[in-house]
Amino acid sequence: MLYLLLYPLADKIHFFNLFRYITFRSAYALVTALLISFLIGPYMIRWLKKLRIGDTGREDAPDHHKKKAGTPTMGGLIILAAIMIPVLLWADLSNRYIQIASLATLCLGAIGFSDDYLKVVKKQPKGLVGRKKLAGQIALSLVIGAILVIYPLNPEFATKTNFLFFKNIFVDLAWWLFIPFVVMVIVGTSNAVNLTDGLDGLAIGVVLFAAAAYAVMCYFAGNYKLASYLNIIFMKGSGELTVFCSAIVGASLGFLWYNAHPAEIMMGDTGSLALGGAIGTTAVLIKQEILLLIVGGVFVMEALSVILQVASFKLTGKRIFRMAPIHHHFTMKGWSEEKIVTRFWIIALICALVALSTLKIR
Repeated sequence: MLYLLLYPLADKIHFFNLFRYITFRSAYALVTALLISFLIGPYMIRWLKKLRIGDTGREDAPDHHKKKAGTPTMGGLIILAAIMIPVLLWADLSNRYIQIASLATLCLGAIGFSDDYLKVVKKQPKGLVGRKKLAGQIALSLVIGAILVIYPLNPEFATKTNFLFFKNIFVDLAWWLFIPFVVMVIVGTSNAVNLTDGLDGLAIGVVLFAAAAYAVMCYFAGNYKLASYLNIIFMKGSGELTVFCSAIVGASLGFLWYNAHPAEIMMGDTGSLALGGAIGTTAVLIKQEILLLIVGGVFVMEALSVILQVASFKLTGKRIFRMAPIHHHFTMKGWSEEKIVTRFWIIALICALVALSTLKIR
């Protein structure tokens, strides 16, 4: 909004020329997101407590985790506000990348909100039925995939993606494989973040590192010289997503202030599905979907632990882990919550740095 309103005045007032720079707007999007979190966080916590909207938790959760029952949830509303308001203020709203990423974030946030609302307000333990939640995620992803095929952001690379470690080698999936691929990335990432959200500060901290990594990659992908130098697909206009990702970083930092152990509020599905969808959609838009396996290494680890646990139990009747997702396995082993979260953050940071390094190792 500010970009569209003030940048055209740069010819008359030189100061407004600052709004042409993505780095300037990204920095202020981050700060704005952080401030919004700080401002509305306490009011949201008090409001949710007043309404007695608290986390119900898993029935099979570790004993110490059950003590968190009643902690205000639906904190994803704070996260959504802290992302979307800075995007409205600092991003170029005419940019298609921003429009698609914002659509995905809001729609998945709405799906998550429906689940949280049914659980904590309507007191339906299962919330939104799993198949309905999945159907909503798939439907949104199909729409995004179809849009990117019918109205490609870069016609030359409409159904192509970057391939790790190789220069100028791009995988062409063709439309009939590309759309399911988009569904897999967005749905998989949103659910993986949802699975990771099990300990105070865990998911939001890992999201912070992933969003920061993608902020850098979005800037590279939208800069012709840098994209050419790094031999990655140049996506004209995608640099604007740096503002979007920076807002996620700021919102994550702000929410972590209240979500750090012991958590004053939890993000719920409202936040986890929205954040996962935002990162997955960003990866799709800049053609760095495969790199998401490294950037989101912690998310992959959490999702795989659940898949392996279920498969092992169904096939052999035995469990690989004491409890899945894997962060609960370490909880059951006696690790403190703070130690688990801190170590997973370290892993997430390493994954983000390794992912960024692969842009040069080609």
